[in-house]
Amino acid sequence: MVKVDSDGAGYHILWGLTEDAVPTSELPAHFLSHSERIKLTGGKDRVIMHCHATNLIALTYVLENHSDLFTRKLWEGSTECLVVFPDGVGILPWMVPGTDEIGQATAETMQKHSLVLWPFHGVFGSGPTLDETFGLIDTAEKSAEVLVKVLSMGGMKQTITRDELIALGKRFNVQPLQSALDLYP
Repeated sequence: MVKVDSDGAGYHILWGLTEDAVPTSELPAHFLSHSERIKLTGGKDRVIMHCHATNLIALTYVLENHSDLFTRKLWEGSTECLVVFPDGVGILPWMVPGTDEIGQATAETMQKHSLVLWPFHGVFGSGPTLDETFGLIDTAEKSAEVLVKVLSMGGMKQTITRDELIALGKRFNVQPLQSALDLYP
């Protein structure tokens, strides 16, 4: 865990990285995403977290890697998902990790989504606190786990409908990603 200096010119190690360990090769993706989320949220989002969420990764092998489709399936997999990430899930094309290219693409996608999925690799999440950011990723991962199980049992027979998703958004005063709502009835 690192904390960026107030002038943005360096960082301090708060936890981990003992002995000769060095920061992840994906640090540029973290910093670029952090910068975008700070601008977008007026400083509210202070945490960028990246992890290798097994079930989210698994879904990248069986679902079309399309942001609206992934978003809609996760919303349908667990009622709280629409409330926790109404802005949906961004998905990048596969890229080599640790490159400037994937860092820039992640940051650009973070302009629209607080969750960004790297197919076959992992997920980035952004939020105001460690707890909220972990909760964001964990909520998506729990829904992905449900979907993995449902798909292994032959697929969905019924799910949360578009109208029910809209009602859920109204009840919790969140605006769902319209393109994901409009994907199908």
